[in-house]
Amino acid sequence: MKTVFINCSPKKRFCASAYFIALQRLFVGGKKLTEHLRTPADHVRILEQLKDADTVVFALPLYVDGIPSHILRFLEQTELFCKENKLHLNVYAIANNGFIEGKQNEPLMQSLEHFCTRAGLSWGGGVGIGGGVMLNVTRILFLVDIALLLLNTVLSVVNTGSFFSRGAWISFGENTALLLFFNLGVLFYLARMGRCIRRRSFSGKRYTRILIPSFVFILFADIFFVIISLFEGGLFRGWLAKKEYRA
Repeated sequence: MKTVFINCSPKKRFCASAYFIALQRLFVGGKKLTEHLRTPADHVRILEQLKDADTVVFALPLYVDGIPSHILRFLEQTELFCKENKLHLNVYAIANNGFIEGKQNEPLMQSLEHFCTRAGLSWGGGVGIGGGVMLNVTRILFLVDIALLLLNTVLSVVNTGSFFSRGAWISFGENTALLLFFNLGVLFYLARMGRCIRRRSFSGKRYTRILIPSFVFILFADIFFVIISLFEGGLFRGWLAKKEYRA
């Protein structure tokens, strides 16, 4: 069994889609291959990998309540490619968005289901995830916690000669448990879909989210996007810039 995971995020690195693929791979057996689809130059390479594949898992962000435009062009080519080569793939999806509710991914799921119908492929369902960006941040925080644990261990060896720093390990355990809790819904549904992928069965559409209250999510999301805006050139970047008009 060969499963091709396609990271459809236009970002080069640290994207939420890559994070969710890494989690999904934990629950899928057999041969696993991950491809990154960003430009038309990637089309031929990825399509060639589909020739001997059994399953395709698209991991993609929600853009304007739908599929990103660069993915639509790929799906058009994939439809023709699968018909010409008589491929009968099982297709699953992992969709994420910046909103709090995973149900926002429903239009994207419907589009992929219609694609499967046109291409003669088997639609297996998918997982729609709310708060994808914030969940992606949790893996970065986990790596920071590991770095802090290693640093505290070194300091403990230097100061006391002991490799075990009780306070550092307690703090690491508490932070890890908290981050794991935030991801519980995602882990549950990806594990469930992983079982269906292994069995090549229908998973259905399931929706989940980061497990924090909505009012907390909105507060942190506002702070996050203000900071990102500042780093990208200012809070009102482009609002007051002189506009160029073309006849």
